[in-house]
Formats: sequence, C-alpha cells, structure tokens
Amino acid sequence: MAGCTLVIGNKNYSSWSMRPWVLMRQLGIAFDEKRLPFHSGEWDAEIERWSPSRLVPVLWSGEQSVWDTLAIMETLHEWHPEKDVWPRDAVARAFARSISAEMHSGFRDLRAKMPMNIRASHPGKGMSAEVQANIARIERLWGEARRRFGAGGPFLFGAFGAADAMYAPVVMRFKTYAVKLEAESARYCEAMLACAGVRAWIDDALKEKEFVADDEPYATA
Repeated sequence: MAGCTLVIGNKNYSSWSMRPWVLMRQLGIAFDEKRLPFHSGEWDAEIERWSPSRLVPVLWSGEQSVWDTLAIMETLHEWHPEKDVWPRDAVARAFARSISAEMHSGFRDLRAKMPMNIRASHPGKGMSAEVQANIARIERLWGEARRRFGAGGPFLFGAFGAADAMYAPVVMRFKTYAVKLEAESARYCEAMLACAGVRAWIDDALKEKEFVADDEPYATA
C-alpha cells in the first residue's frame, strides 16, 4: 500500500475531517496530513487538485482518491483488515455500521444548533426540544452499544473503532455546550477525551488561529 495523505479542513471546526484523522491516528495507520483552512487562499488554490467533490476529507494513496468519511472508513477496513476498523463479530459490526450511518445522515438539529468548535465554551447555547431529542437518541445508541458489545474496553464496542470516530465530534459538541448527560454517556465521553488520537486532534485544534464566522454563531463581538 502506497503512502497515504489525508486532506482535511480546520481542526477546530471540521467534524468530518476529524473522523478519519482520529481513526487512523488511534489505530496506528500511518498517513501524511494536508490541511486546507476554510475560506482561505490556500483552499481556493488547491481544493480542486485535492478533492473531486471540493469537500474534505479526502484520502489519497498514490493516484487513488477516496472521499466521504464513511467511504474512507470502509476503504481503510479493506486496506488494513488487521486494524479492526469495524468489529470482527458480524452482529456487532452490523450495529456499528448502522449507528455510524445514522450519524452520517442524521442529527441535523444538533449539527445546526451546536456546531463543532473545540476552542469555544458556550454552556447551554443551541439547546431546543429538537436538539434534546437528538441527544436522547445518541445516548440510547451509545448505551445499547456499550451494553451489548462494550465489555472489552471503554469505547462503544470495547476497543476504539470507526463508530467511535464517527461520534468523536459529538463528544466535542457535548463538551463545548456543556450538555448534561447520563452517567454512562459521561463516562464514555471521558474515555474519548482521554484517548491519544482524540487528544492529539484537540491539541492541534487549540493551536489554530483562523476564525470562520459561519461556524461561530455564538461568538461575541
């Protein structure tokens, strides 16, 4: 397998970029990083070269590109079967894929009202009945995964995998907006915040200086 390059956006804001980056870092899959800050000259000059969809993330290996987070995760599963991107057990794997796909396509109110912003702290901002319903659904999914499949470790399916990476930006949101969680969910968030791949992403995000107004609805003048 040729050396990989992962193309991402701002670490403070880009939830989609976070997912494969954290997964690869946590599982020890080597890659180079190409960061294109949003709304920048670098983005304008290079995005068409790096991304067929003009979106991030994109994973490159040689002349082959893979875009969209779930497609990248499935490709990593094929390229690195020894890394257990998805659970080995078929029942657990089906559940992990299902909750990852639900994250990929759902929870729109949470995303809109509580955008990922790792540097910020906005306790209570963005909460609504619709957002609370999204949060309750996420907690049910986490609880079921932990109850049925999580005996082998602190993550959704015991060991860290693709489903955890898919929900990593949700953990960031819950921290930024100080969302009150059930005890099991809070313990899971603590494990996520402490794991090396997530910690490395957070550390880099906190060093960024770019301000993207579209992702800062609660910023004060």
